[in-house]
Amino acid sequence: QVPPARCALFDPAFSAREAAALRALGMCLLPENEEGKHGVEGAATLFYMVHCGKALYNNLLWRNWSPAALSKLVIIGNSFRGIEERLLSRILERDYSYIAKVLKGVEEVALPSHPRYLDTFNDTSVHWFPLEKLQELSPEVWDFVEEPMYQDCEDLEIIRKGEE
Repeated sequence: QVPPARCALFDPAFSAREAAALRALGMCLLPENEEGKHGVEGAATLFYMVHCGKALYNNLLWRNWSPAALSKLVIIGNSFRGIEERLLSRILERDYSYIAKVLKGVEEVALPSHPRYLDTFNDTSVHWFPLEKLQELSPEVWDFVEEPMYQDCEDLEIIRKGEE
Protein backbone atom coordinates (compact mmCIF):
# COMPACT_ATOMS: atom_id res chain seq x y z
CA GLN A 1 0.00 0.00 0.00
CA VAL A 2 1.26 3.46 -0.92
CA PRO A 3 1.23 5.91 1.99
CA PRO A 4 -0.79 9.07 1.24
CA ALA A 5 2.30 11.27 1.75
CA ARG A 6 3.90 9.53 -1.27
CA CYS A 7 0.95 10.50 -3.49
CA ALA A 8 1.73 13.71 -5.36
CA LEU A 9 -1.23 15.45 -6.97
CA PHE A 10 -1.78 18.44 -9.17
CA ASP A 11 -4.70 19.82 -11.10
CA PRO A 12 -4.82 23.50 -12.01
CA ALA A 13 -8.57 23.32 -11.48
CA PHE A 14 -8.35 22.31 -7.79
CA SER A 15 -10.26 24.79 -5.69
CA ALA A 16 -8.79 25.97 -2.40
CA ARG A 17 -11.30 23.75 -0.62
CA GLU A 18 -10.32 20.67 -2.65
CA ALA A 19 -6.63 21.34 -2.05
CA ALA A 20 -7.25 21.69 1.69
CA ALA A 21 -9.20 18.42 1.78
CA LEU A 22 -6.44 16.57 -0.07
CA ARG A 23 -3.79 17.96 2.27
CA ALA A 24 -5.96 16.93 5.26
CA LEU A 25 -5.93 13.40 3.84
CA GLY A 26 -2.13 13.53 3.91
CA MET A 27 -1.61 13.88 0.16
CA CYS A 28 1.25 15.92 -1.26
CA LEU A 29 0.11 18.66 -3.63
CA LEU A 30 2.70 19.78 -6.13
CA PRO A 31 3.36 23.48 -5.59
CA GLU A 32 3.18 24.54 -9.23
CA ASN A 33 1.85 23.55 -12.61
CA GLU A 34 4.53 21.35 -14.17
CA GLU A 35 2.48 20.94 -17.37
CA GLY A 36 2.95 17.19 -16.99
CA LYS A 37 6.76 17.50 -16.90
CA HIS A 38 7.17 15.41 -13.77
CA GLY A 39 10.21 13.18 -13.42
CA VAL A 40 10.09 9.72 -11.88
CA GLU A 41 13.55 10.27 -10.33
CA GLY A 42 14.36 6.55 -10.41
CA ALA A 43 11.28 5.35 -8.52
CA ALA A 44 8.45 3.29 -9.98
CA THR A 45 5.60 5.76 -10.47
CA LEU A 46 1.93 5.45 -11.41
CA PHE A 47 0.41 8.42 -13.23
CA TYR A 48 -3.38 8.61 -13.17
CA MET A 49 -4.12 10.94 -16.08
CA VAL A 50 -7.62 10.12 -17.26
CA HIS A 51 -9.00 12.56 -19.86
CA CYS A 52 -5.83 14.65 -20.01
CA GLY A 53 -4.71 16.53 -23.08
CA LYS A 54 -2.18 14.95 -25.42
CA ALA A 55 0.42 17.56 -24.51
CA LEU A 56 0.43 16.37 -20.88
CA TYR A 57 1.29 12.82 -21.94
CA ASN A 58 3.86 14.12 -24.42
CA ASN A 59 5.45 16.35 -21.75
CA LEU A 60 5.59 13.48 -19.26
CA LEU A 61 7.32 11.26 -21.81
CA TRP A 62 9.79 14.06 -22.71
CA ARG A 63 10.71 14.66 -19.06
CA ASN A 64 11.44 10.94 -18.59
CA TRP A 65 12.94 10.31 -22.04
CA SER A 66 15.26 7.36 -21.43
CA PRO A 67 14.68 3.61 -21.33
CA ALA A 68 15.64 3.53 -17.64
CA ALA A 69 13.13 6.22 -16.62
CA LEU A 70 10.27 5.20 -18.94
CA SER A 71 10.50 1.60 -17.75
CA LYS A 72 9.57 2.87 -14.27
CA LEU A 73 6.38 4.58 -15.51
CA VAL A 74 2.83 3.29 -15.61
CA ILE A 75 0.16 5.58 -17.03
CA ILE A 76 -3.58 5.14 -16.64
CA GLY A 77 -5.01 7.50 -19.20
CA ASN A 78 -6.18 8.04 -22.74
CA SER A 79 -5.22 5.32 -25.16
CA PHE A 80 -2.00 6.09 -27.06
CA ARG A 81 -3.26 3.82 -29.85
CA GLY A 82 -6.47 5.84 -29.94
CA ILE A 83 -4.46 9.06 -30.19
CA GLU A 84 -2.49 7.53 -33.07
CA GLU A 85 -5.70 6.45 -34.84
CA ARG A 86 -7.46 9.82 -34.49
CA LEU A 87 -4.60 12.16 -35.43
CA LEU A 88 -3.03 12.64 -38.81
CA SER A 89 0.46 11.15 -38.60
CA ARG A 90 2.08 14.47 -39.57
CA ILE A 91 0.28 16.22 -36.67
CA LEU A 92 1.19 13.44 -34.23
CA GLU A 93 4.85 13.59 -35.23
CA ARG A 94 5.01 17.41 -35.29
CA ASP A 95 3.08 18.25 -32.11
CA TYR A 96 3.33 15.08 -30.01
CA SER A 97 6.60 13.55 -31.17
CA TYR A 98 7.35 11.72 -27.93
CA ILE A 99 4.04 9.85 -28.08
CA ALA A 100 4.74 9.03 -31.74
CA LYS A 101 8.27 7.79 -31.01
CA VAL A 102 7.34 5.56 -28.08
CA LEU A 103 4.40 3.74 -29.71
CA LYS A 104 6.59 0.72 -30.55
CA GLY A 105 7.95 0.63 -26.99
CA VAL A 106 4.70 0.74 -25.05
CA GLU A 107 2.37 -2.01 -23.91
CA GLU A 108 -1.24 -0.94 -23.60
CA VAL A 109 -4.33 -2.66 -22.28
CA ALA A 110 -7.74 -1.02 -22.56
CA LEU A 111 -9.82 -0.86 -19.42
CA PRO A 112 -13.34 -2.20 -19.86
CA SER A 113 -15.92 0.48 -20.54
CA HIS A 114 -18.94 0.85 -18.32
CA PRO A 115 -22.26 0.64 -20.19
CA ARG A 116 -23.59 3.65 -18.28
CA TYR A 117 -20.59 5.86 -19.13
CA LEU A 118 -19.75 4.83 -22.71
CA ASP A 119 -19.23 8.43 -23.83
CA THR A 120 -16.97 9.28 -20.88
CA PHE A 121 -14.60 6.45 -20.02
CA ASN A 122 -14.45 4.76 -23.41
CA ASP A 123 -10.78 5.34 -24.23
CA THR A 124 -8.92 4.60 -20.99
CA SER A 125 -5.94 2.26 -21.02
CA VAL A 126 -3.12 1.16 -18.78
CA HIS A 127 0.28 1.85 -20.40
CA TRP A 128 3.68 0.54 -19.37
CA PHE A 129 7.07 0.57 -21.03
CA PRO A 130 8.98 -2.72 -20.84
CA LEU A 131 12.72 -2.09 -20.79
CA GLU A 132 13.31 -4.81 -23.40
CA LYS A 133 10.94 -3.13 -25.89
CA LEU A 134 12.44 0.31 -25.26
CA GLN A 135 15.93 -1.03 -25.85
CA GLU A 136 14.81 -2.42 -29.22
CA LEU A 137 14.03 1.11 -30.49
CA SER A 138 16.73 2.63 -32.66
CA PRO A 139 19.39 4.70 -30.86
CA GLU A 140 18.31 7.78 -32.88
CA VAL A 141 14.96 7.72 -31.05
CA TRP A 142 16.76 8.59 -27.82
CA ASP A 143 19.02 11.27 -29.32
CA PHE A 144 16.32 13.92 -29.81
CA VAL A 145 15.40 15.40 -26.43
CA GLU A 146 14.18 18.87 -27.33
CA GLU A 147 11.51 20.23 -24.99
CA PRO A 148 8.07 20.34 -26.64
CA MET A 149 6.83 23.89 -27.33
CA TYR A 150 3.51 23.52 -29.23
CA GLN A 151 3.76 26.75 -31.27
CA ASP A 152 1.85 25.28 -34.21
CA CYS A 153 -0.62 23.27 -32.13
CA GLU A 154 -4.17 24.43 -32.80
CA ASP A 155 -6.01 22.62 -29.99
CA LEU A 156 -3.66 22.52 -27.03
CA GLU A 157 -5.65 20.75 -24.36
CA ILE A 158 -3.71 21.78 -21.27
CA ILE A 159 -3.65 24.70 -18.90
CA ARG A 160 -0.21 26.27 -19.26
CA LYS A 161 1.83 27.45 -16.31
CA GLY A 162 0.67 30.93 -15.38
CA GLU A 163 -2.75 30.50 -17.00
CA GLU A 164 -4.40 28.86 -13.99
